[in-house]
Amino acid sequence: MSRRSSRPANKHVPSWLHWKSKLFDRTAGTWRRLAALETSILNDDLDAVAIDRPIYVAGVARSGTTIITEMLARHPDVTAHRYSDFPNVYTPFWRNWLAERAHRAPARAVERAHKDRLMVTTESPEAVEEVLWMQFFEHLHDPEHDQTLDAATSNPEFEAFYADHIRKLLLVRGKTRYLTKGNYNTTRLEYILKLFPDARFVVPIRNPVNHVASLVKQDRLFEKTGREDPRVVRQLHLSGHFEFGLDKRCINTGDGRAALEIQAAWTAGDSVQGWALYWAGVYGALLKATEKNPRLRDAIHFIRYEDLCRQPEASIAALILHCRLPPEPFAAIGREFAGRLSEPDYYRPGFTPDESAQLRRATGPLTEHFGYES
Repeated sequence: MSRRSSRPANKHVPSWLHWKSKLFDRTAGTWRRLAALETSILNDDLDAVAIDRPIYVAGVARSGTTIITEMLARHPDVTAHRYSDFPNVYTPFWRNWLAERAHRAPARAVERAHKDRLMVTTESPEAVEEVLWMQFFEHLHDPEHDQTLDAATSNPEFEAFYADHIRKLLLVRGKTRYLTKGNYNTTRLEYILKLFPDARFVVPIRNPVNHVASLVKQDRLFEKTGREDPRVVRQLHLSGHFEFGLDKRCINTGDGRAALEIQAAWTAGDSVQGWALYWAGVYGALLKATEKNPRLRDAIHFIRYEDLCRQPEASIAALILHCRLPPEPFAAIGREFAGRLSEPDYYRPGFTPDESAQLRRATGPLTEHFGYES
């Protein structure tokens, strides 16, 4: 077979991005050394940069994490990783310093790969830092291993690297507050709170009926693109995304049996059951953690997706208050988003009676706890 005929008929991953991502993955050790060099050169400047109440947005995918991150990133005090920060995540100061001085055409907005009405550019905020976590912790995306990182976790090399990385991003962007979106951080909030005792956590949650419908829809989309272009699965993994597609992996929240049950349901094609158990597992583990840890409970703001869409002004005000962000510079931005927010109308749940019963059994108690009808 010729090289030309072996290429995928439908290309969903730009070749330049795929090869660049693979290059950075294979040379990660070199880039970590360059990151250390960058830190040593900037050491005096970094000493003056404080990590003040970093903001973490974490929840099950399709719960509103992206729009919340996009909104918070518009606050003038805040900065977050952007699409353009990948794949060179390791040297944020040098990469951003050079990018600011490059004469590039204005970023063009396109609908993101999720096909969910959200328009993004290369400068839109994105979940990028997962690549760094994967460099320092083993088994982060292995469903057979507990992925919980708590107050007993210790990784001095990562902790020094991570703090310096955040400082470098704040320094080069001239901002005072760090924001990150990372759904896998749901099992790391106690560890993050140990590293940054003043951290603020935002956890979106969504009615499980609509949420599972959205997850099933998204998963099928990525499975389709993965069949059309085999590079899709590899690209998702290189960028730290394991939620959807042909090789999706659930988060093991400490219940190994539940994780295997979720994976088995997905493998058997029982998507509704798998995603319902996933929803219950992640939010159930978070709820238990807050019940045991009052400091974590105080640091978390659970925000219902439906409230954000139906009462946007009040929801946004509560969000800004929890994040300890000055509300005045955000007032116009908040009004802009309040006018944009709406629940999706381009799909509807279409579950069979058996699937609806599966959903109720898996999510019932938690559904009521968060104020939804079971």
